[in-house]
Amino acid sequence: MPMSTSSAAKGTVLNFNLSPADIERRAETLVAQGKKVQDGVAAQTNPTFANVIVPLATRQNEQDADYSVVTFLQNVSTDKDIRDASMAAEERLDAFEIESMMREDVYKAVRAVFDNMSEVASLGPEDRRLVEKMELVFRRHGLALDKDKREHLGKIRMRLSELAIKFSRNINEGDGRAVLTRDELEGLPSDFFEGRATEEVDGQEGFVVTTKYPDIIPVMKMAKREETRERMFVVEGQRCPDNIPILQEAVALRLEAAQLLGYKTHAEFVLEENMAKAPAPVLEFEEDLRSRLNVLADKEIEEIEALKKADKQAVGKPYAGLFGWDYRYYSNLVKERKHNINDEEVKQYFPVKEVTRSILDIYQNMLSLRFVKIDNPPVWHADVEMYEVWEATEETFIGHFYLDLFPREGKYNHAAVWPIRAGFDRPDGSREYPVAAMVANFPKPTPSAPALLTHDDATTLLHELGHVFHGICSVTKWALFHGTRTERDFVEAPSQMLENWRWEPSVLQKFAVHHQTGEPTPEALVKRLVAAKNEGAGLFNLRQLFFGLYDMGIHNTADGKVDVKELYNKLYEDIARFKIGSHDTWGIATIGHMMGGYDAGYYGYMWSQVFSADMYASRFVKDGVFNPQTGLDYRYEILRPGSSRDAMDSLIKFMGRKPNNRAFLKSIGLNEASSN
Repeated sequence: MPMSTSSAAKGTVLNFNLSPADIERRAETLVAQGKKVQDGVAAQTNPTFANVIVPLATRQNEQDADYSVVTFLQNVSTDKDIRDASMAAEERLDAFEIESMMREDVYKAVRAVFDNMSEVASLGPEDRRLVEKMELVFRRHGLALDKDKREHLGKIRMRLSELAIKFSRNINEGDGRAVLTRDELEGLPSDFFEGRATEEVDGQEGFVVTTKYPDIIPVMKMAKREETRERMFVVEGQRCPDNIPILQEAVALRLEAAQLLGYKTHAEFVLEENMAKAPAPVLEFEEDLRSRLNVLADKEIEEIEALKKADKQAVGKPYAGLFGWDYRYYSNLVKERKHNINDEEVKQYFPVKEVTRSILDIYQNMLSLRFVKIDNPPVWHADVEMYEVWEATEETFIGHFYLDLFPREGKYNHAAVWPIRAGFDRPDGSREYPVAAMVANFPKPTPSAPALLTHDDATTLLHELGHVFHGICSVTKWALFHGTRTERDFVEAPSQMLENWRWEPSVLQKFAVHHQTGEPTPEALVKRLVAAKNEGAGLFNLRQLFFGLYDMGIHNTADGKVDVKELYNKLYEDIARFKIGSHDTWGIATIGHMMGGYDAGYYGYMWSQVFSADMYASRFVKDGVFNPQTGLDYRYEILRPGSSRDAMDSLIKFMGRKPNNRAFLKSIGLNEASSN
């Protein structure tokens, strides 16, 4: 289905062209409006759903987009003054939200509605869920505590908000860099050097290599000299030293807050609202998976060790073990030698423009949507593209999304999606439409060549666009339940499910074409790619498990005696199975998840793979990956409800049964079933 273009966007188009003063004014307006609504609710003498819950939820509906825009700009603006203003606005707004959640007078009104069982019973399912959720949120903010404890908890939450914003800013603005000669970069392809900044090093031309993904990943995968990879490993591992004391303080404050509320650990507090419900099932899941993956990893380590020992022997140097800077290089080498898979060969068939268009086409067809690219869109940077989303066969508008795919100074360093605006029902019965933005750091086109993606990059694109369309396809009455605002250990499942398309031969041949000839990917190359699917799955998944177990290690302690840097380095060697060496590094300082909403939740990446693999195997493999009815069922039963119902209910609706882990274990090269 071809994408058309348009010069005028439909729906309510957001304005990102804000000055620092505009951002500050908007933040203060949001605070004033919020306070007015809360004061009105607190003044009610006869609290009801209509005069308490509806005004509070309507305020969130209407202010959602303004909050998102003013806080989003810190991640994408090239203007430091705007980024600083955006961060200051987030601090101000988060502080106000914490104050709001501590208002006893508002909670009394909410609690009165919650306790009115006859009124609550008469509400529709989403409205009833809204009352229950709102009361729980207030209670989890300490409104059941006495005044002194409540005020202390409020101060803790204020400080945690400040720390999270500082942590994120340090990552965005704390890029590492090294200047390396062509000899030191032996093994890197010619396009790596095109357009790259240079500086003189000891009378030689040196190339500036940063810690942004398009720089550091190719170096760690392809640089033949161990010293070069080691140097970049250390540069990356010594970024953002100020973030270590920030995380250390945050971990202590989270524990204190959880114990004030009557929980033993922060993990216990967080998991209460997740599918897992408690730390024990998470730890059982992770340790069971770890023992299974170690069986695979033992064989993979043997292969990698043999390659490195041979390399050392060839240059007459002793073998000292496997280090963090060896992982990507030798894993890549194993894949090349066993499956004849070379990233440079594969990249020739993955030009970013064509891959993006083809992946969007897959989503159009699967979800019965139609995308319209906007000419000269009102965006925050010239690189950004804007699209409208329509029903495929009707003139029904659904929403907007933005793609911001290339690196630049001061920009968010990884790949993520921001749900800029939730969809919701307006009081007059009309709809406000959802808006989402995908931010990534793929290689940028050069004057002589298009930007080429690796197969992993294409996977990232599939995954993140899955989050985009979770938001776009969701239809809920209240913003609180929209799109990706599901249980945190389910939120990755819809996106992970879409990653499976990267292994479908028919899909690969559709979206991967040679950037010079336009020829589709050769069938032989597709077969080699698919054959290599689970190569290195043991070590790869152990690395994911390492982050999950580290997260639980710092957040499931009841005594607070944990050193965040020391534990990270210890578990890296114990679980990921590569040494760090004698360098003083602090890799956790640049893992934004620990301060960005995934605290005690990183396990969710693997936990939700159980659901994504089961959905794919039970419906898409069984019914056909391009079956339009399966795609519509997925859209309506998984994406559309958001969190207006429990994720487990959505899974049962889609699959016709409760999920199990058989497809998941098989998908990562393990065939024996176990209980989750």
